[in-house]
Amino acid sequence: MLTTENTLLQTLNDADLQMLEPHVERIALERGQDLYEAFRPIEYVYFMESGLSSEIIRNNAGKGIEVGCVGREGFSGLPVVLGVDQTPHHGFMQSDAVALRMPADVVQKAMAASPALSRLLLKFVHVFMTQIATSALADGRYGVEQRLARWLLMSHDRLSDTLPLTHEFLGLMLGVRRPSVTDALHLLEGKQLIRAERGLITVRDRKGLEELAGDAYGVPEAEYRRVILGQ
Repeated sequence: MLTTENTLLQTLNDADLQMLEPHVERIALERGQDLYEAFRPIEYVYFMESGLSSEIIRNNAGKGIEVGCVGREGFSGLPVVLGVDQTPHHGFMQSDAVALRMPADVVQKAMAASPALSRLLLKFVHVFMTQIATSALADGRYGVEQRLARWLLMSHDRLSDTLPLTHEFLGLMLGVRRPSVTDALHLLEGKQLIRAERGLITVRDRKGLEELAGDAYGVPEAEYRRVILGQ
């Protein structure tokens, strides 16, 4: 029977896991690898077992911002479970990872065959929508330092103490220019919350990051525990 490190799939019953097993392919994903492109057909759904994927939206001038991220708690390719074959978003890997990959049409057929699977995947869509909404609130109502603390906590949830986050990507996460990222990193380093090196950030004091982020962090995480894990 299918065994997986994906927390979402771990909640499925044995019958549904057996149904999925012949259709999944465990693959290695590399940092920077595209999962799907904006306004292009989404070919696969990726159930992450490790690593961090990012969902990006860009305007016509090419300027973008991250609207959400996914690790082993969920999957990338959410429009597929809503019956949509493409999206304005762009999904790519922010770190190396391992994932279970399933063709989009197979996922849709499996959902039609299993109400339990369908409910579970749609619940995760709800959680991800909560994450997007919380990101919009944070971008509009919180300072750069709080927003940075929030994104670092979200990355830490999905990775380890050492995060492969560049200044460029942090700017994309926060929707700010590189100097603002540098200033915010220096502030967090001064508080001894993190250590920033070239392309790497090490979390030194998670509790301190949580205190700095305040209520900018935690709502989607609590919703995942409530809706998916029943906690």
